[in-house]
Amino acid sequence: MDWDKLRIFHVVASSGSFTHAGEKLFLSQSAVSRQIRSLEESLNTVLFNRHARGLSLTDEGETLFKTADDVVSRIYVTEQQLIEGTDVPRGELKVTTTSSFGSTWMMNHIRTFIEKYPEINVQLLVNDSDLDLTTRQADIALRFHTAHQLDLIQRQVGVFHHHLYAAPEYLSRKGRPETMDDLDDHDIITYGDIFHSPTRDIDWVLDRENGEKRTPILRINSIYGVLQAVKAGLGIAALPDYLVQGSTNVVRVLKDIEGPEFPAYLIYTQEARNSRRISVFRDFIIEQFKTTKF
Repeated sequence: MDWDKLRIFHVVASSGSFTHAGEKLFLSQSAVSRQIRSLEESLNTVLFNRHARGLSLTDEGETLFKTADDVVSRIYVTEQQLIEGTDVPRGELKVTTTSSFGSTWMMNHIRTFIEKYPEINVQLLVNDSDLDLTTRQADIALRFHTAHQLDLIQRQVGVFHHHLYAAPEYLSRKGRPETMDDLDDHDIITYGDIFHSPTRDIDWVLDRENGEKRTPILRINSIYGVLQAVKAGLGIAALPDYLVQGSTNVVRVLKDIEGPEFPAYLIYTQEARNSRRISVFRDFIIEQFKTTKF
């Protein structure tokens, strides 16, 4: 089997279209299409279903893709091992974490890592959906829940806390709640995407003692967006303390109420456990967490 055609097939299958694959491969759409057609002819089978919305793999295509993906993954791991065969940590490092944490705390600390390890090319991927580490969507993840895949290495590196916050302007207008029951008469803002929530029980502020739920006035599928809504005086919200640190126009309410604790985990694959890029980033995060109050 022609390796160059197999490589092109892998990119097409990952991209879902000849056009997007061509952009990644710096080839024209027609050139990519010809290579795939030639591969199909050599194998005497159809690898893709062509339709108006793009491409989808046939059963035979799925079988080939699994093998191709495994080959590409092994080559990537080997390449990084060869690159790292020096005294200085180097190579590409794709880090994924939640949108709010990546856009705030990580932005304020990653500079230290970049300056200490200039030969490591950091790519920060902020996303509230979990990227797949086994398919190299990212090299290492910082998440606030355990990994679903049991074969991944995960290390708890910290614990985060949630409390209730509001803007002074909102409290002067609506009054300050004295008990959790008082929240029934207040405007509540919550995270809005329960299917891609970065932490479990993120909307705990909606829970009543009788088991019923409060109705929020606004749901936002971004924790950072929830913070901005609180700053704008729209209502009260449960927010992670790290997000509020340094923010103006936000005060804590119901100071005796503790929200759920959310452990933070560094997660990476078994293949990456000996990677110097992974180990220095892991040590960096652990050290930074020791000096940060969450």
